Amino acid sequence: MEIRGAVELPAVREDIELTTSDGLTLVGELALPESGAPVATLVSLHPLPTHGGFMDSHILRKAAARLPALADVAVLRFNFRGVTSPRGRSEGEFGEGIAEAADLAAAMDFVTARGLPHPWLLGWSFGTEVALKFGLRHAVDGAILLSPPLHRTSPEEIAAWEASGKELLVLVPEFDDYLRPAEAAERFASVPSCDIVGVEGGKHLWVGETQTKRVLDEIVARVNPAALPLPAVWE
Repeated sequence: MEIRGAVELPAVREDIELTTSDGLTLVGELALPESGAPVATLVSLHPLPTHGGFMDSHILRKAAARLPALADVAVLRFNFRGVTSPRGRSEGEFGEGIAEAADLAAAMDFVTARGLPHPWLLGWSFGTEVALKFGLRHAVDGAILLSPPLHRTSPEEIAAWEASGKELLVLVPEFDDYLRPAEAAERFASVPSCDIVGVEGGKHLWVGETQTKRVLDEIVARVNPAALPLPAVWE
């Protein structure tokens, strides 16, 4: 079977609920390798809810569908407050990227409670803002940022990552709508240790299997490089 599109590979998938410090219930899913313990964990933070972002935004859904089987990686996805997906609706209302700090904290509490290893934040667009602003509050190995717009993140919040010792991988599409590679290099200059990868032909939404594969390859290269190269066929 060719691995592309909506193909879902074997995994142990569990519908979960997260409880925030302000009393909201968020809905989500945990996908684990079918056999054996995961070697790393992705905590997925989805794009802007007011523009259609949710836990099933395609790159995050495909990471959950493929990486437990292909790379022994656990993938946690959830809807930020006020967001609806086929999994259900998370309580509350959109928090403008501020109240979502409590949503991230609830996800990290879940990771700790389950003993999930080597957590990484995987933010896409709006999710990168939440990761950059609040990720340093938590015991994560690092953050992987897809198409960061940097609309809500201050220069001080970006610069704080350099002193943290946590890894930062920034994937910037060549034709992004908000931040392109040259500008990204300037905006992240205060974090010289971060790895900025300009993706030729890429756009903000990473549409198409070529772009999906590139993103998943870059993620695995950071969290479990021994799993590369990822196969194109499942047998």
